[in-house]
Amino acid sequence: MSETVTSRLAGFHKLPMDERLAQLARMFRLSPGDLEQLRGTEALQPVLANQMIENAVGTFSLPLGLGLNLQVNGRDYLVPMAVEEPSVVAAVSFAAKIVREAGGFIAEADESMMIGQIQVTRYGDPTEATEKILAHKEQILALANSFHPAMVARGGGAKDVEVRVLPAPEGPRGEPLLVVHVLIDTQEAMGANLINTVAEGVAPLVEQITGGKVYLRILSNLADRRLSRATCRIPLSLLADFEMPGEVIAEGIAQASRFAEADPYRAATHNKGVMNGIDSVAIATGQDWRAIEAGAHAFACRGGQYRPLSTWYLEEGHLVGRIELPMALGMVGGPIKVHPGVQLALKLVRANSVRELSMVFAAVGLAQNFAALRALGSIGIQKGHMALHARCVAVTAGARGDWVEKLADLLVKAGHVKVEKAREILASLSAEDAAAATGTTL
Repeated sequence: MSETVTSRLAGFHKLPMDERLAQLARMFRLSPGDLEQLRGTEALQPVLANQMIENAVGTFSLPLGLGLNLQVNGRDYLVPMAVEEPSVVAAVSFAAKIVREAGGFIAEADESMMIGQIQVTRYGDPTEATEKILAHKEQILALANSFHPAMVARGGGAKDVEVRVLPAPEGPRGEPLLVVHVLIDTQEAMGANLINTVAEGVAPLVEQITGGKVYLRILSNLADRRLSRATCRIPLSLLADFEMPGEVIAEGIAQASRFAEADPYRAATHNKGVMNGIDSVAIATGQDWRAIEAGAHAFACRGGQYRPLSTWYLEEGHLVGRIELPMALGMVGGPIKVHPGVQLALKLVRANSVRELSMVFAAVGLAQNFAALRALGSIGIQKGHMALHARCVAVTAGARGDWVEKLADLLVKAGHVKVEKAREILASLSAEDAAAATGTTL
């Protein structure tokens, strides 16, 4: 690359879009086609959309932004984020800048171990059935790996078999639930299709071994063998803002974390903030964001109460943040190799493996959460949100060009960020200014 790739792009948000694209083109050696893709003039073609889903009638666009300033394990990342909420990209960029000054995020990720579940019924004695399955573990693994020899050759594939006996639910059949787990290393793939192939493929053998009847055989989206973690450690001096000392800001963040740990009602909103960032990157990079969401929220309940995915506390003059959650991502398969926008997003993020990508996702989630708690624990969430929301209101009211920012500033100063107020301001302008503001001609 002809220009050093850094995520610290000061003043990037102030540049016209063409200048932002020109800077990216230099940094990543983007082709004219890549730039047209970012501009949206070469969006996903209807013929390709029709091949991806049933009953396709067109395509749908979201704004694509770049999360800046992110540094994870000493490496810089520009993070593509597809999202409609105004504050998300700005929040993660601002939070990452503070953490960057503190040394950046430290992150790690487990191997890509996923779970295929096989539900067994009418098996007789649960202890005896469990012993039979475990006695035939090697036979089950051999059959499982016969379905994906190429993945086995790359070091992946089925690695272990476990059996879970769950209490009998209420109903006419009182037998305990017997569930066989096949643990599969999916390597660079998210792995849903290959896991389902394995689960369905070994089901007849499980029936033969137990004498039972198999019903469901499918992956689990609670990917708790495939966790990602990120931490950061911020000196209190870096937190001073809003005419408040860093100690006060840090205490507000720590108290917000305590609230989320104690109360599921608060934890749900806390985790929604985490997922604001993660989902945005997931959509941009072609991930199954529904699976990521399901796994994250199930993981948050693992102790019997819904809890926060991230925590914050004070330690020796620092604010310390930690996050841990399942992260079933892929860099091959699904829409990833089909969708040209996804390929470009992955080119920008520059992750060399799915584990590295998972670490970036975890750091983004922690950054997004930090930005939200920093506002919540100090001046409140609305001040920052309203400044960004005002732009959308200005556009809705009819403002165009430079007048979007001008009108947004007037709305914030008036303390009344509403479309009616924006239209009232536009109506009060002179005919010449009104024409300039709305992009019309006199």
